[in-house]
Amino acid sequence: MCEANAYMVKDGEETLLMESVDLVEPEADGTFRLVGIFGDQITIKGKIRRMNLVDHRILFEP
Repeated sequence: MCEANAYMVKDGEETLLMESVDLVEPEADGTFRLVGIFGDQITIKGKIRRMNLVDHRILFEP
């Protein structure tokens, strides 16, 4: 399995945004659309801080 969990990092704390993310797609308005393995979707505003695919983690920051 290649999916990862997405987190928002703010003030040194990580908050889970979505589990089992299969697709991260940048949108024209500067947001990111995250799509899960079952088709669930969220849109977040922020920037990618780090992607560690070995550990299955995507970190965003505001």
